[in-house]
Amino acid sequence: MHMPDRSVFFVSDGTGITAETMGNSILAQFAVKPRHVRRPFIDTVDKAHQVVREINSAAEREGKRPIVFTTLANDEVLDILKGCRGKVFDVIKTFVEPLEHEFDMKSNHRVGRFSDASQDQEYNNRIDAINFALEHDDGQSSRSLDSADVVLVGVSRCGKTPTSLYLAMQHGIKAANVPLIPEDFDRGFLPTMLKPYRKKCFGLTIDPVRLSQIRNERRPNSKYASLENCRAEVNEAEAMMRREGIAWLSSTHKSIEEIATTILRDIRPDRLIY
Repeated sequence: MHMPDRSVFFVSDGTGITAETMGNSILAQFAVKPRHVRRPFIDTVDKAHQVVREINSAAEREGKRPIVFTTLANDEVLDILKGCRGKVFDVIKTFVEPLEHEFDMKSNHRVGRFSDASQDQEYNNRIDAINFALEHDDGQSSRSLDSADVVLVGVSRCGKTPTSLYLAMQHGIKAANVPLIPEDFDRGFLPTMLKPYRKKCFGLTIDPVRLSQIRNERRPNSKYASLENCRAEVNEAEAMMRREGIAWLSSTHKSIEEIATTILRDIRPDRLIY
């Protein structure tokens, strides 16, 4: 159900990613699509008052209470927000207060999500992984493939590039991706550059009908996008991955998050423990 007349605000003193992720996970339980408004870096009283005015304006305009998910750590700023005409859900306090009791200590109420990026090795590892993914996108380079955590293989437009970048940005995984093309199918074996790294390979496949739709957006009415060609390529790619003993999954109905988690579980399970 579309709800353009109902707004949901995500208010944070940081980027707003946590509030938005938590809020959207909860909203996904309901068959509604309200208007989304992210308001990051609300870390002063003046900014809080400005957001309250915006929320109140939405309430007046829509005739319904806006929903507000917040991760504000500053109590003074939070108190101002709670005076708005929306229904406020404090994502932080929901979990922090019970944990304070469980740990028998006070939380530090740190504003914002990130520390100094220049001093954060995990952040630097993610930047290195992003650069690696870009350099090794679509089989552009075989240089330093030995340092890859995973090499994604599959037909063109099955989701290899976005998955590679998500693995890099979210998990610091160095992911290369190499397309399987008709010439590979004619030869009957993986591209030569992949032979030393077969154990690092993970395959993606896709429903041919969906693949044809995606390719037609890029090259309408071409042989590349035809359903017949897509069926042939997908069948050949899956057969090749079976012969080579490469684990694979279909991206047709899975989100990038689900695909990435499956890859981590199968290729780098150590990254699921930190």
